[in-house]
Amino acid sequence: MLFQLARFLIVAATEMQAVAVGWQVYDITKRALDLGLVGLAQFLPGILLFLVSGHTSDRFERRKVLSACYVGYAVCSGLLLLIAECGVHSARPIYVVLVLLGVVRSFTGTASRSILPQLVPEEHFANAVAWNATTFQAATILGPSLGGILYAAFHGPSAVYAGAMLTAVGALLSMFRIKTQPQVRRREPMTAKTILAGLHFIWRERMVLGAISLDLFAVLLGGAVALLPVYAREILHAGPWGLGLLRTAPGIGAALMAVALAHRPLRGRAGPTLLWSVAGFGICTILFGVSRSLVLSLIALICLGAADMVSVIIRATLVQLRTPDEMRGRVMSVDMVFIGTSNELGQFESGLTAQWFGTVPAVLLGGVGTLLVVVLWAWTFPDLRRAGVLTEMKSVAEEASEEAAERMH
Repeated sequence: MLFQLARFLIVAATEMQAVAVGWQVYDITKRALDLGLVGLAQFLPGILLFLVSGHTSDRFERRKVLSACYVGYAVCSGLLLLIAECGVHSARPIYVVLVLLGVVRSFTGTASRSILPQLVPEEHFANAVAWNATTFQAATILGPSLGGILYAAFHGPSAVYAGAMLTAVGALLSMFRIKTQPQVRRREPMTAKTILAGLHFIWRERMVLGAISLDLFAVLLGGAVALLPVYAREILHAGPWGLGLLRTAPGIGAALMAVALAHRPLRGRAGPTLLWSVAGFGICTILFGVSRSLVLSLIALICLGAADMVSVIIRATLVQLRTPDEMRGRVMSVDMVFIGTSNELGQFESGLTAQWFGTVPAVLLGGVGTLLVVVLWAWTFPDLRRAGVLTEMKSVAEEASEEAAERMH
């Protein structure tokens, strides 16, 4: 409960802060390109530091790593507050803080995802992942709304940054009270071999590789969300309010599915369910692509978000349970790079194909491509296709580690 509270607060803080940063940067520069640089400034540190951040989460106590990261979030919010109060009329200082924020995020992501198996029993892990996803979706819905209200009410970003800083402090206080289940782990030295161990593990574990790469290529091809402004304006003729509804729809579907899976966790046939959920993502993408009705488009996007949430929960549970605890940080760092790359490149792919073939053909090609990926992955990764109950998915490496620990005692 304390971990979920801390996670909710820190995600809400970053989301409300993102709204203020976007408005402030655009107010200063009046260039849409600079809004793209806001995301790039936070994305690049994660790419550059993912190997180091993963090793850090495996070498040090993850609760302490997260606590240090939450301090970093509060400091970054404080720096943005200082910039706003000083009346700086350049976006460069903001970009500097965003790069620092990207560094903090690169360590937070791996530690936050790696610590979850230390907080709940293994048999309840899939349920915990579902509640974790529910918490995240709630924070991503509430955070931007609160940020926009504060920005408008106080006529500037200062109140938002102050609120984000206090919220991060609240997350830090919650983290201090968390007690993790003790894990016996080796303190490996930081060498090229240990840093790259996560990549080697994923390449060796075919089921993990299949699950992560399936998500990468499915999102890479099915990035219809990037083209929502074009659909809202030129195809559905819905205007800005319609764009807001379209952007909210996938989150609503994801949140509803996360709550449903938290109450009724998946019991078996995890592999086929994962493949069918990704196929459903592709089918919903195609349905959205051919739709000329706002209502039908919203239904398609809600179902798309729900299907995506099923695949996210199964993949997260599968990867976590098949990874030994001493490797989780490094494996999670690689997984985060796959997810971040698929989101960023997926937007670029959608824009590029729309430029070449047109908006509707680009979305349809993406949906069909996702279905082809599912078929190819089902054939290439038979272990993934046959995966059953999630809680029984321990890797050979983890079983060997436990056996060795029992012999030592």
